[in-house]
Amino acid sequence: MAFIEFRDVVKKFDGVAVLDGVNLKIEKGEFVCIIGHSGTGKSVTLKHIVRLLSPTSGSVLVDGVDVASCSEDELAGIRRRIGYLFQSGALLAWKTVGENVALPLEESLDLSDEEISRRVRGALEDVDVLSSIDKYPSEISGGMLKRVALARAIVRQTDILLCDEPTSGLDPVTSMTINNLIRRINKERGITSVVVTHDLKGAFAVADKIVLLDGSRVALCATVEDFIKSENPSAREFVAATQGGVL
Repeated sequence: MAFIEFRDVVKKFDGVAVLDGVNLKIEKGEFVCIIGHSGTGKSVTLKHIVRLLSPTSGSVLVDGVDVASCSEDELAGIRRRIGYLFQSGALLAWKTVGENVALPLEESLDLSDEEISRRVRGALEDVDVLSSIDKYPSEISGGMLKRVALARAIVRQTDILLCDEPTSGLDPVTSMTINNLIRRINKERGITSVVVTHDLKGAFAVADKIVLLDGSRVALCATVEDFIKSENPSAREFVAATQGGVL
């Protein structure tokens, strides 16, 4: 059984199917990038893994547990294993970098102040922003904000990392730095990473597999090498677009 699995998932909003029979398997420790044109259900797919959304029909399994139908206690256990990096970063402007990263520990775990401080400093060190621990979000750059948001996503020592457009709004050099950072954390910690992105060049550089959503379904799921060689028309369109930069 795959570590994360979608089985015939349909999601409708006002009767319109955004996902229409999605089947997908992600193995433990993989780095998977989900791509596709705007409106094809990439972020919707991601949100189903942590049950921010529930399918209209079908199943979403995480380590054998159907998150769409499990109990609240089971869901809480699954969510403790998941870090979520939102597109905006979602940092609180009135809290320092350190206080932002500490939030998941204060909200969900019974830890001493000393242990929280140790974990926060460790997470910030992992993403190379420990020196900014006492600064406020308004005092650091966009790239640094994404690093802090990433630190918050991994501070609970999670084993699944979900990222929604982690390089959105960043220049190409900073984007590649963030992509490489997520990849390093994926390998060093053995985390299963699922990243929604429009940055196809970045995805090609770091992903184990590329998942292409088209027509509300998975049009292709392949290694980078096989994706580039694919005769799938949608895949060929995306590969050709890399010559012009980020889609």
